[in-house]
Amino acid sequence: MIKVQKIINALISYIILFVFSYLIFIFPFDILSTWLGKPTSLFEALLGTTIVFGICLYYFRSKSTNKIIKFFVYEGIGVGTVSFFIILPLIIISYVQILIDFHLVLLFFTFQIPTIIYGYVNSKKLKIKKLSIESKSIRKSIKFIFVSDVHIGSNDPLSLKKLVSKICELDFSFLVIGGDLIDSSAFKISDLHELKRINKPIFFVTGNHEYYVQNFKKHLDELYTVGIKTLDNESIQLDEINLIGLSDNISNKSKMEYVDKLSKENLFNLLIVHKPSIWKKASYKANLMLSGHTHNGQIFPFNLIVKLQFPQNYGLYKKNNNHLYVSSGSATWGPKMRIGSDNEIIHFELK
Repeated sequence: MIKVQKIINALISYIILFVFSYLIFIFPFDILSTWLGKPTSLFEALLGTTIVFGICLYYFRSKSTNKIIKFFVYEGIGVGTVSFFIILPLIIISYVQILIDFHLVLLFFTFQIPTIIYGYVNSKKLKIKKLSIESKSIRKSIKFIFVSDVHIGSNDPLSLKKLVSKICELDFSFLVIGGDLIDSSAFKISDLHELKRINKPIFFVTGNHEYYVQNFKKHLDELYTVGIKTLDNESIQLDEINLIGLSDNISNKSKMEYVDKLSKENLFNLLIVHKPSIWKKASYKANLMLSGHTHNGQIFPFNLIVKLQFPQNYGLYKKNNNHLYVSSGSATWGPKMRIGSDNEIIHFELK
């Protein structure tokens, strides 16, 4: 029975990837071709979709480090996503017959090209966001930095240099990394050597992408060499803070069991967990919970889609007099684009 369920789940994932391959990589340009008087045949559309599907499936399943394939998949997703959401309203306009087909093509590229350029430029920016949280559990001001979703591997290690430089300009006692620090089998521990410049305690919890990497256990075991302390379902006391770190490879039920076990009533419970899924229950225990994962959708309007799965998809939330902050991440995943979202470093002050 379990084997049958696995087969069904695999088939569903293949179907989703196939449909995604068509909608993002083929569909917009299929429509453009039709408007230019050269409609593609059903065979051509199926062939193109099958080729894209095969490349994407190979890349994600084989954990390939091939840079050409990675560029095709990631940047294709970015360009295709922008194209898909621009082509939809133009299709509606085409049915109303306000414009001729050639003008629709010109209108498409008028919006598509500047949007892609803006998304690329914005993905290189890194904002610093300052937040202050007051609590009766804190008697003296404590400042710390929170970053998440750095994605070294799919992102060049040079991006870490910029991140570290901005962090070093700030006043803080320790740094927290909320998962998805690494995400590619091309990763090597030397890619993180920039972190040695920080000279402050660095605490880390795993995200989902750490477990997609070949030999991930070896890489995680090496993190201490660049000054990272991994919190693997454990807590550590920092002055009046009880810092709790949960790994991403356990169920939400197990996460809550650890929260119940590790939280302390006489201290400020600072909970770090990659996904914000357990907030509803954790809000009774954690004075401040920090998460990432969502990227705030990264490319609009995906933030609206992400919000369906994670109602707390970005920003500061309050429940039971406790707080949750969900970061949009400090870098991009996949396509080097940010539209309707920003890379950020969070500078917290507890007082």
